[in-house]
Amino acid sequence: MSSTTDPIADFLTRIRNAIQAAHETVEIPASKLKTECARILKEEGYIKAYEVEAPTADHPGEVLRVSLKYTSDRRSAINGLRRVSRPGRRSYAGAKDLPKVQGGMGTVIVSTSKGVLTGHAARQQGVGGEIVAEVW
Repeated sequence: MSSTTDPIADFLTRIRNAIQAAHETVEIPASKLKTECARILKEEGYIKAYEVEAPTADHPGEVLRVSLKYTSDRRSAINGLRRVSRPGRRSYAGAKDLPKVQGGMGTVIVSTSKGVLTGHAARQQGVGGEIVAEVW
């Protein structure tokens, strides 16, 4: 198993690569934050489904399996994924300062004290936090 300094960037890159290669599913080492990011991607309609699988002989840790979503003409539901807050440069914002992605057409994933939320939900609940990623 490879150890990455930024597991969320790895999560986004694996999804980006799978879309590029037109794969139906992608397997990613699971973590609570990655699972929550996948939940938001599903709720916002960017992916079909996700599931966390128990450790097996070939995968020592839990595996997050993400089913990607495509249109009838094989275009991905995700046009772009971008890591905002990196280990070397964390990015935080208050509820009023949360960015709008692609003029409100995209989604910002925010890690708040009330859990991982979309920028819209965080604004509604009046909480800010760490801006994890942007999806459009």
